[in-house]
Amino acid sequence: MPLIGSPPQILTAERVRELFNYDPDTGLFTRRIAIGYRGRFRKGDVPGTDNKNGYIRIIVDYKKYYAHRLAWLHVFGYLPEEIDHIDRNRSNNRISNLRPATHAQNLSNALRLRTKSGLKGAYRFQNRWKSSITSTGKQIHLGLFDTAEEAHAAYVAAAKKYHGEFARY
Repeated sequence: MPLIGSPPQILTAERVRELFNYDPDTGLFTRRIAIGYRGRFRKGDVPGTDNKNGYIRIIVDYKKYYAHRLAWLHVFGYLPEEIDHIDRNRSNNRISNLRPATHAQNLSNALRLRTKSGLKGAYRFQNRWKSSITSTGKQIHLGLFDTAEEAHAAYVAAAKKYHGEFARY
């Protein structure tokens, strides 16, 4: 445990493995040792709380960490830039549901529907339907279409091209 006034400690895989068991099939952690005032947190307890955004957070040495990041560190021993939940379920921390990603890839996997059509990538523009996609921070115009379905089809093709396995439509 760091002393007051000491520089912040970098969390290591060894420290995570010392404190927790991790089941890659369920994505759950359990405590390996009792900690806290009078053993408040017992050996075998499942640590963590669900934050308001659906992520599980676990406190390690007085600092909060996302469970998916601890799972990756526990299994692989390092932390990538970001970790993507393949099924977009933020509380599903099974190792098979996690993959390393860049920030742009992680955003590509998000499913956001803010269109009147209900189809991703199809926006009403005057009397037609417009389609566009963002890739590497740049918006790419895909065209104007007579129907929302045509605009959505153009978006789907572009998503496969620009976002690959991270594409969501």
